[in-house]
Amino acid sequence: MSITQSNLQSAFAGESQAHMKYLIFAERAEREGYANLARLFRAIAFAEQVHATNHYRELGGINASSQNLQVAIDGETWEVEEMYPAYLAVAQLQEEKGAQRSMGYALEAEKIHAQMYKEAKEAIEKGVDPELGAIYICQVCGHTAEGEPPEKCPVCGAKRQKYVKSRPRGG
Repeated sequence: MSITQSNLQSAFAGESQAHMKYLIFAERAEREGYANLARLFRAIAFAEQVHATNHYRELGGINASSQNLQVAIDGETWEVEEMYPAYLAVAQLQEEKGAQRSMGYALEAEKIHAQMYKEAKEAIEKGVDPELGAIYICQVCGHTAEGEPPEKCPVCGAKRQKYVKSRPRGG
């Protein structure tokens, strides 16, 4: 990897993290009653997404949907089989209860994500857009459900009201 490619990868990671941090900050500002500050954080988060997209494009990371799905499957599978089990073991060893909870939630959600991507890839390889119902996300743990959310989250136990319907882009 050239120095420029390494720099693009680092810039992509930094812009991606900034994008997420600013969205998180926007939610907090909104809860505190600062609607304009929330709007500012969201606007700049979008700009950071543009930067990350440009860097990722230059790295050659955007391909046909079937290839993109395989990258997503590989990433989710790695998180399920390698990353989160290792991170969770360390958190347990160090008795970090909050980290254990956070990583346990993510591990369970990633299993579902990998399966959803696999099913979508099967459809794409047949030349059809995947048939999907509404997709709901638990705001507590990230559990993902298609169709209707469960009465009680199977991962964290949150009530159905904690699920939010995924919005389409621009929605």
